[in-house]
Amino acid sequence: MPDVKDSMPPKNAGVAETGSREPLKKPGPPRKEDSGPQAPAPQLAVAGITDTVTEVSKKDNKVETNHDTCAEEKTLPLSSLEGKVKETIHNDFWDHLKEQLSATPPDFSCALELLKEIREILLSLLLPRQNRLRTEIEEALDMNFLQQEAERGALNVAYLSKYILNVMTLLCAPVRDEAVQKLENITDSVRLLRGIFQVLGLMKMDMVNYTIHSLQPQPQEHSIQYERAVFQELLNEQPSLLNHTTKWLTQAAADLTAPPTCPDASDSANAAGPSPNEAANNQEPLNPAMVLSQGFLNLLLWDPANEEFPETLLTDRTRLQELESQLHQLTILASVLLVASSFSGSVLFGSPQFVDKLKRITKSLLEEFNSRPEEAMQRVSEQVSQEIHQSLKTMGLAALSSDSTTSLIGQLQNIAKKENCVRSVIDQRIHLFLKCCLVLGVQRSLLDLPGGLTLIEAELAELGQKFVSLTHHNQQVFGPYYTDILKNLISPAQAMKTKVESL
Repeated sequence: MPDVKDSMPPKNAGVAETGSREPLKKPGPPRKEDSGPQAPAPQLAVAGITDTVTEVSKKDNKVETNHDTCAEEKTLPLSSLEGKVKETIHNDFWDHLKEQLSATPPDFSCALELLKEIREILLSLLLPRQNRLRTEIEEALDMNFLQQEAERGALNVAYLSKYILNVMTLLCAPVRDEAVQKLENITDSVRLLRGIFQVLGLMKMDMVNYTIHSLQPQPQEHSIQYERAVFQELLNEQPSLLNHTTKWLTQAAADLTAPPTCPDASDSANAAGPSPNEAANNQEPLNPAMVLSQGFLNLLLWDPANEEFPETLLTDRTRLQELESQLHQLTILASVLLVASSFSGSVLFGSPQFVDKLKRITKSLLEEFNSRPEEAMQRVSEQVSQEIHQSLKTMGLAALSSDSTTSLIGQLQNIAKKENCVRSVIDQRIHLFLKCCLVLGVQRSLLDLPGGLTLIEAELAELGQKFVSLTHHNQQVFGPYYTDILKNLISPAQAMKTKVESL
């Protein structure tokens, strides 16, 4: 069953989406000149930063404000032994159910057990105030009555399935509407029951996540105020606590005012919209929000060896590293799809089923890309070319020539190189998309995706939402500190033009 990435509430309730916090991680070792025994004050500073980490971690644990926390059903890779065993067992069950219902007379024993479990799931999805619907479900799926109907051979499985679908339509979150509507077109009773059971599993996870968000111990605003108060208390004890943050924003401002150094990068950005460098060339004043957005984007390119990570983002460092890894995987995936589509044309890539299959294959083969990129891309190139060849043959289209096949495999294998032009352009465009998300929001940014990214729209939406959620919460907590720092970075003339205000 697929993972539930979105935490969607039922139609009769709503949940606000917010950022999350994680415990601070200890920064890198102090410089030698800061820890000399002859200087008590610097020694106190070194101890202070360690105490800062410990204290924030302790106080953060008192307020569990991980608003992005959501329950996810474990999905086993089909290629794994456990995944194959699970799939086999499930298939055996549904085959057995089909045999029972097709027998003469039909055997309803498995169907009754299934209906009993479906009944319990439906009842668990109800809110306390939905008493009338609860009574209706209990009467319609009265197991004693259904048992009597089964013994008489008159159990109408198709009718009960349709009733269950109607109830699901009332209870499901908007994100599940499409899945429920697809079930309405299924006429085979066994396939319909299997689909119902799968969608009910997703609806259960939706309700769990809705409950998690509803039971957050403190509202987000209280969390923001608390975190800021804790940080201010520590800043009072450690005045140098914002040194790395200041350096981080200074670098972001410098990146926006520096002249372009790579013509290719400038050209690729022009295709999707004006770049920050163009703004500098046009002598436009620095915008504080633009500087902060550039700073957040720079965190996705952070050198692990650089220990001067912004103090205000230490609690989010692990999540940022995860987003960086996800961005890297999407860059390779989009590069593979772009190269493959250039050889097979719009016929194959106009089929969502083919694109989804190619994405699944590529993702599974890229699991070892970080450790062995050349070997991973060799497997990807072979499998992708094979899938294209087979699909063209199935559709009765002309197969790729040997020269085209060789060229396709070679171009796919070249994606393993960091300097690969396709990979570089895709990487720049994903960063541009994320920047648009910070400025315009995720949904508006998805309306005008740069070329080469449309095939990974769903994955980009997930990445963008996580990135915006993280940065938004961080900005809410530390906005006043960023405002003070940026006032000193932006010249008075620019400040007059941009009217530096609180972020």
